[in-house]
Amino acid sequence: MSNKSKYKFTLYKCTNMQNMLIDAVKLNENIFLNELKEMNILNYSYTPDEAIEELGLELEEINHLIDDYVIQIVTSNMIFLQYLNELQSSKDKKEVMNYRVLQDLAHKNLGVASNLRIHDAQKLLYSIMKEEDLGHIFLCLEGLFACVTILRPQKAFDTLRLIKVKNSL
Repeated sequence: MSNKSKYKFTLYKCTNMQNMLIDAVKLNENIFLNELKEMNILNYSYTPDEAIEELGLELEEINHLIDDYVIQIVTSNMIFLQYLNELQSSKDKKEVMNYRVLQDLAHKNLGVASNLRIHDAQKLLYSIMKEEDLGHIFLCLEGLFACVTILRPQKAFDTLRLIKVKNSL
């Protein structure tokens, strides 16, 4: 990600899991109390009961799938951010803006969130699929990053740290 990028995740710069979780909670409150209040997802708390019942899986299996989901979202958010900055560049140059790749990635991630019955992520990813306001999309992405960090702080932090190491090589 270049330094010229307009959009950057707040949580990307955290250096330990505890600070990342604290920052995610603050970010979550700020975004869902203010800019994305209409989504009504402040204080959402995921429980696997619905997924266990509807999918017929054991808690251990659901927990494994949730860990995979967190890895997928953290990784996807880096890709989302790249596309968002490319769209901003196109907008700045007054070029045609193609949202298709961003929308397809949101749709793919929405399927996983829907299967696991993670309702806050469903709302955010649906909004990313349908929205064309770049600022709104960024808020949804940052909110999504905060939500998965709150859902599985250690998994989100470890995944982000692995991405940073990979990018530094």
